[in-house]
Amino acid sequence: MNTTTDTDTGTGIPATGAAQRIAPVIERFLGGPPPVRIRMWDGSETGPENAPTVHVRSRRALRRLLWQPGELGLAEAYITGDIDVVGDLGDGLRALRGTPGDQEPRLPRPRAADRLRAAGTALRLGAVGPRPPSPEARAGLRGALHSKARDRAAISHHYDLSNAFYSLLLDETMAYSCGYWTGTAPGYGPADAQRDKLELICRKLGLTAGARLLDIGCGWGSLTLHAAARHGVRVTAVTLAAEQAAYVRGQVEARGLEDLVEVHRCDYRDVAGLPGFRGGYDAVSTVEMGEHVGDAQYPAFTALLHSVLRPQGRALVQQMSRGSTAPGGGAFIESYIAPDMHMRPLGETVGLLEGAGLEVRDVESMREHYVLTVRAWHRTLEERWPEFTALVGEETARVWRLYLVGGALAFEERRMGVDQILSVRPDAAGSAGLPATRHGWYADTGRVPLQATAPEREDAP
Repeated sequence: MNTTTDTDTGTGIPATGAAQRIAPVIERFLGGPPPVRIRMWDGSETGPENAPTVHVRSRRALRRLLWQPGELGLAEAYITGDIDVVGDLGDGLRALRGTPGDQEPRLPRPRAADRLRAAGTALRLGAVGPRPPSPEARAGLRGALHSKARDRAAISHHYDLSNAFYSLLLDETMAYSCGYWTGTAPGYGPADAQRDKLELICRKLGLTAGARLLDIGCGWGSLTLHAAARHGVRVTAVTLAAEQAAYVRGQVEARGLEDLVEVHRCDYRDVAGLPGFRGGYDAVSTVEMGEHVGDAQYPAFTALLHSVLRPQGRALVQQMSRGSTAPGGGAFIESYIAPDMHMRPLGETVGLLEGAGLEVRDVESMREHYVLTVRAWHRTLEERWPEFTALVGEETARVWRLYLVGGALAFEERRMGVDQILSVRPDAAGSAGLPATRHGWYADTGRVPLQATAPEREDAP
């Protein structure tokens, strides 16, 4: 193993610095040399010279890992600034994960004896002490899993951060979901990709003036407002988040769409009681909301999609998926970003939709588009970092940096995907009432969809 110390640079740090003392522990935890260079608080270093550098800034970082080994302990050490990555965070995460084909990151897998040795080393380094408090940004949900009250709290944790925060992060469409990047010309940006996505959804759903759309999980109303303003659609918009509901109502009033749009803050399980439900909707959309439904509840969710549609009505589900052997989410995401989120492989979701009586007619992968979308959000975060930290604090801003960089990497490496699934409720005679081809979905955009090639890596901010 290649090691150096600050004695080599003449600073007088002893050859037995913190890095040299911790190196054997790291090797036991990982089963081999560290994949990154490690710089300790005393300036000593260990690990490969040309690898990304992880800076352990304080003894408290070791204390966090003793109390919470693995992904969550590392994430919380980064959030609090006890650990930092020198240079590009994405490069550091790639190195920690190992090869792109790995489904699990190269993180500590300690046995009892390893933890005992680690505790002894930490004691000698002065890093032993009480469990450090978790960052305030960590979710603290209570109650039965996917009860209405707990689901409301889970949604509020993420989406009620503040409309001001999301207005800083997102483009003017306020669409917080995967864009559809159909152009590469200079000036084509995130807002264009989101508008192309919204129009694609409207075309797939066959929306025309007077049609009735149920938008479940409407977010900040990007699809609701687009469908109503551009196509004259009558929309019933549903969200659990108070901040989102207030924003959409304000936009409806500002744009003079009160005759076309109703906004309801309610659970998706309560939509049957809404006024527009009687007689059935012509279309239902749910854009990146199904991940919050839960595994056990998803069959009832797909049954609901079927029940709210009139015969020959269409449903479009845009939803994230996980690879067949990838865990999806993870301890950090579930603790800080999307508590109780559940992702499944695409095929399982298709099977559940069909099991509810819907006929799946089209599936379009948008995985590479999400890499571009998340990287655009990350660029905004870095470019406006002082504004974000002033608004939500340093720790929450670091949560989002880790979330966005890690999310882009997950889509890039095919551990996560996202798909648009179009289905229909056939009538009693079995007719779907759909056009025989996709002609018209992509017409009049003036652009050809991007080729599904591996995206270039983002430069360090």
